Amino acid sequence: MASRVPLPVTLLLGAALALQVGYQAVRAPQHLFATKLDDAPPLAVLRLASLGEPVALAKAMTLHAQGQDDANAPLNAIDYVALRSWFERIVDLDPRGQAPLLAASQVYAASSDPARTRIMLDFVYRRFGEDPDRRWPWLAHAALVARHRLHDAALARQYAQAIRTRVTSAVLPAWARQMELFILDDMGEDESARALIGAMLATGQVSDPRELALLERRLRAISARQRQAHP
Repeated sequence: MASRVPLPVTLLLGAALALQVGYQAVRAPQHLFATKLDDAPPLAVLRLASLGEPVALAKAMTLHAQGQDDANAPLNAIDYVALRSWFERIVDLDPRGQAPLLAASQVYAASSDPARTRIMLDFVYRRFGEDPDRRWPWLAHAALVARHRLHDAALARQYAQAIRTRVTSAVLPAWARQMELFILDDMGEDESARALIGAMLATGQVSDPRELALLERRLRAISARQRQAHP
């Protein structure tokens, strides 16, 4: 990947990061994982430094940002605020690139520190809104992290609802469209789940006969549970 980055871009990026890289180079190896990643340079500076090759610069920045993650370093040793600033700039430079969203949702969201995890999930959620049809898989993973790692069902539902309402229906597989229903079931929110199924059927969001049949079965199952709970 690095061989595809134009030499002028590599040199300019290297100059911009010279102080940080030089500082890290002289530190003892056992302390490398604890080095602080500085905030990313301003976008205007990066656009100027790219010499008309923003995608190439974004790839070089991705290598640098993820290079701070030493194999022996715990995720909690990384400055997530600074890391997020790098991911933000990379997406700004290369909006079609998926690497920062993938890394944020599937790698760095695995931190055992809930605050750090939320930083990554919030980044994915905000940037999802700019291109929902292409970025929904990362938000779907973020919803799973919110539900099962953070145990925050409300946040998981927020993400799942955004996927259901903001992504073009033809783009979504059935499981992604129904993720909000799964979360509501998990929360024991039968009435909300019933209302959601009714809305999905009434608005024509679902056209596949098999998915329609599945939703109707779930609707009957919810109604049966409610009758048992309130005979």
